[in-house]
Order: sequence, then C-alpha cells, then structure tokens
Amino acid sequence: MPRYSYMGRPLKVRPEQLEEQSERLHKVLATAGLGSRRDMEQLILEGRVSINGQPAQVGDKVKPGDVVKVNGKPVRLNWKVQLPRVLLYHKPEGEIVSRDDPEGRPSVFDNLPPIRGGRWITVGRLDFNTEGLLIFTTDGDLANRLSHPRYEVEREYAVRLIGALDQEKMDALLAGVPLDDGLAKVESIVPAGGEGVNQWYRLVIKEGRNREVRRLMEHLGLTVSRLIRVRFGPLAMPSRLKRGMKEELEEQDVESLMRWCGLDKAGQPVKPEPAEHAGSREGQTPATKVGHPYRRRLSQRSERQS
Repeated sequence: MPRYSYMGRPLKVRPEQLEEQSERLHKVLATAGLGSRRDMEQLILEGRVSINGQPAQVGDKVKPGDVVKVNGKPVRLNWKVQLPRVLLYHKPEGEIVSRDDPEGRPSVFDNLPPIRGGRWITVGRLDFNTEGLLIFTTDGDLANRLSHPRYEVEREYAVRLIGALDQEKMDALLAGVPLDDGLAKVESIVPAGGEGVNQWYRLVIKEGRNREVRRLMEHLGLTVSRLIRVRFGPLAMPSRLKRGMKEELEEQDVESLMRWCGLDKAGQPVKPEPAEHAGSREGQTPATKVGHPYRRRLSQRSERQS
C-alpha cells in the first residue's frame, strides 16, 4: 500500500528515511536565503513561521514534503545540497547599503540579480560616502562567519587624508584610540604616496564598526577625503570590477571561501585543517586568485621605501 505525504503525493522513500533527512527549521530557512539562523529563530519566536499549518517552535525539524510558511507565504526549501551564491560588487560613492531609505537615495540592492525563494544578504556595510568592495551572499551563516566581530576577519582600505600621519600618530592607531563606542585600533598601516596635502595610506582593521576608519582619523585631527575598501577577508576586489559593476564567484571559488570560513558545502562547521595545509587567517590567503593593481602598487612602494 503506498504511503502519502502531507500534500497527498506518494512518498518515494519510507517515513523512517524521511526522518533521517529532517533538518532543524531555522537552519533550513537560513539555507533558503531568508537570513541568518539567529534571525530565523527570532521569526519562529514571533510566531511568524508555520509547519503544515501549525505554528512552529524553536527546535522543530522539517523534512521533505512538509509545507513551511513565513508570514503566511510558502517557502521553497532546498533539500539538495547547494552552494550559496556569492556576489562581488564595486560600490560607488552615493549609494546606501539598505533596502529602504526615507530619503529615496540610490541603493546597492537596486541592480542586483533577482533570487527565487531567497534574498541577497550583505557581508558588512559601507557608508554612503565610501566606495569599494561589497560582498553579497544567499547564505546567512556564511555572511555571519565573514562579518561577525568574533571571527576577526580583516578589512583592508586605501584611505586618502588631508594631511600626513607622523610616526607618533601611526603608533597611536596601532595601539588603539578611544572612540565613543570603545577602544579601536588598526592592525597595520603603511604610507602609500600622494601629492601635496593629499596623502594615501593602506590600513587593515578587523571590526568594521560604523564609520570606524573616518572616526579614527577624526580623533587624530585629520580628514578623510577618499576611502576605498579593496579587500574583505580572503577576497580582494578584481581590477576588472569598475564602479557599479558586479561579478558572481564561480562554484570552486565559493567552495574555497567556505573552507576558509570553516564551513563545508552544506554550511556545517568543519574541523580546522592541519597548519601545514590550511590557509593562515593571519596571512589572509585569498580564496581566489584575484588581486587589485592598486594594492600591488602600494606593496611595491612600501618595499622601495623599506
């Protein structure tokens, strides 16, 4: 006698096999691109998620054949292991990193490709007057691994200042300066040339607080006239990516990025590789063979100066 699912369709596997395929609800929703696992747990707590017509509870599991709705709308669940999508975008100045803006300013989301049954999640942010590399993904856990402060993922910037930093001020930035939200510091900072009062520097931070680089410089009495993010973690902005352009990573590059973040293809945490095989976080080994000519020029200048 055939067995049937909740929807009345014949089951292709036995119920006990379906149970083996079950997954935590908040994880499945995050995999569908609706947000991070923490966001999905909050949706469930607010009573906005149902399973087969019944209110869902935190910790519930779902399996193939179950009907899951969020805010009353069915969600397409992907049971086949699929890699998340990752998109690189060269954000120009004058765009806001938000879907809704009361002032009606241009948004980075305006020209992103549509996603069926999911959404693009930003990895970190850039303020309105900052340009450079912005990363989008469909996986909330991957976004969290890259952007949460506890993972200390490097963000590299090229910053142009009105005025120069002397050694005392650079030492202060490396040691840490007090801001209104706590002590902040840079991991490294090197001069990168310039003309007249406009001086370029290359610096690395690990937190990504709101307007952190600008506030650090304001604390030292200097003004940032231009700020460009050229690298986020293992991903450097390709030279071919001009302002306003976007580029999606190939599957092998997404796999490399997930391994670098300590995740397998299904988004599950994996044990770290032996030191001789693993890419060092301290060295920020790129997951893809991309580079930015501006960074290469800065490195060459630094080598000549040393």
